[in-house]
Amino acid sequence: MSHFAIAGIQMPIAMQNNLEAIQRRLDVLMFLYPWVEMVVLSELAAHGPAHALATPMGGEYETAFQRMAQQYGIWMVPGSYFEKQGELVYNTTPVINPAGEIVTRYRKMFPFTPYEAGTTPGAEVCVFDVPNVGRFGVSICYDIWFPELTRSMVAMGAEVILNPVLANFIDRPADLAIVQASAAMFQSYVFSINGLGAGGNGYSMVVDPSGQMIHRGNVGEELIPVEIDLDLVRRQRSRGLRNMGQPLKSFRDRPTEFAVYGEGFDRSYLDSLGPLVKPGRANPV
Repeated sequence: MSHFAIAGIQMPIAMQNNLEAIQRRLDVLMFLYPWVEMVVLSELAAHGPAHALATPMGGEYETAFQRMAQQYGIWMVPGSYFEKQGELVYNTTPVINPAGEIVTRYRKMFPFTPYEAGTTPGAEVCVFDVPNVGRFGVSICYDIWFPELTRSMVAMGAEVILNPVLANFIDRPADLAIVQASAAMFQSYVFSINGLGAGGNGYSMVVDPSGQMIHRGNVGEELIPVEIDLDLVRRQRSRGLRNMGQPLKSFRDRPTEFAVYGEGFDRSYLDSLGPLVKPGRANPV
């Protein structure tokens, strides 16, 4: 089976428990579009950007999302929540199958430091298989600015990149340019699903593996059901984007290893940029 239906939900997110509001939108989505097979929410949809609402793995947020997945027999990628492990807090996305089972979890590798202070970076790339459909990868928001992570997922076979977002800064146009470029560069579908209110400024986007926009949202609530075709990914990766560029093969066959990733690389320029902190006023009083 090469066709698969994924829906993003762009909705207002408050800095409180949002589970009832999510359930209401999910009920409407599945009433209108019963053919949807996977639902993707925005980053920190469970409770907004509030570290105080962090819960341990397997807590009320995960169990509620498991019930929702089982209720409708769908895959759930419910954005993320703050996961507490002792003194550490991770930004974690669980992946839940139609039986309500958690098949994997992804912990954000690149928290939006210094604005996402107090969040511990994850260390493991996340890909998972939907049986008889294809392989999916998960990254969270700022992660997509780091092509090394997307390349790693794609090199592991990911054909669809699911990127829950909490983007409410004025750099959202740059986010969207990177989403579109990543889809073309890695010949993957990319779902960038943002929230509203405390959960972001909207403009969710879905892009196909040739870099063409399937959907670009606005600043209101949206249900975004899209049927994708994984054969399009496979054909383009085999024959090239529009029968031309084949970047995955070119990367595979490269004659050079990039020294920037090695321990002996001269980091003096990078070190000269200073600490990773919020900028102050350019012209202090």
